[in-house]
Amino acid sequence: MSNSITRYLVAVLLLCVPAEGGHAQAIQAQAESLRFAVIGDFGSGTPQQYEVASLMAAVRARSQYDMVLTAGDNIYGGWNRRAVVDRFEMPYRLLLEGGVSFFASLGNHDDLAERQYPLFNMGGERYYSFTRSNVQFFALDSNYMDGAQLTWLRRGLEASTAPWKIAFFHHPLYSSALRHGAEEDLRVVLEPVLVQYNVQVVFSGHDHVYERLKPQRGITYFVCGSSGQLRRGNLNGRSPETAAGFDQDLAFMVVEIEDDVMRFRTISRTDVVVDSGVIHRVTPR
Repeated sequence: MSNSITRYLVAVLLLCVPAEGGHAQAIQAQAESLRFAVIGDFGSGTPQQYEVASLMAAVRARSQYDMVLTAGDNIYGGWNRRAVVDRFEMPYRLLLEGGVSFFASLGNHDDLAERQYPLFNMGGERYYSFTRSNVQFFALDSNYMDGAQLTWLRRGLEASTAPWKIAFFHHPLYSSALRHGAEEDLRVVLEPVLVQYNVQVVFSGHDHVYERLKPQRGITYFVCGSSGQLRRGNLNGRSPETAAGFDQDLAFMVVEIEDDVMRFRTISRTDVVVDSGVIHRVTPR
């Protein structure tokens, strides 16, 4: 961890609520399982973001995840050294010092310079892929879904031998939120590729709520855009496609994949599980 994190650190709120009653219980760690967290629209620098980040560290002690996917809007208010420290390195200090790796995707409030930031693990690219255990992840840039990116994605998915294929990017293909909602133009060009090559799960942000959609053409879509910003009541117009939603507080996700089973929990800022479930991987015909 760089000295700059310690230099700028004044205080970190450490929220360690015991896991009891309606509070978040640990996903039982399996020896061969892959565990990770998901956050989106988080880089606000608000006290609430710090509270979520501190809870993430407490949950990690129970669930032992070692990586975090970001669904974009990583740094609000412009890209500069102080913003990076205040809105990323300070709130997530405990995770970073514990060896947790963050894998970022770009949101509409992000700067292209974030591609070069080592702790976002983007390798200088707008879109990239990596594999952990039996899962291949595809981080996309939904700000500009050009032909080159679609060709790269199609080739990467076609060549993938991973049983699980998961995509994460900022703008949701499905969303019931009133503020933005579904990006239907993006859905027209991107969803056929995801369906053709058997992507099972997609994580997005942009709408500052949490929502899980009923499977669409075999894909389970999550909107996880309330890890640092919230639009309270923005799911009042939820559609028949909504499987679960939460728009009353900030939230993040913890996921475990073991063999053909994915378990997930969505945890609010106050350490309450607001959604959970199991997704079974279906072997393509």
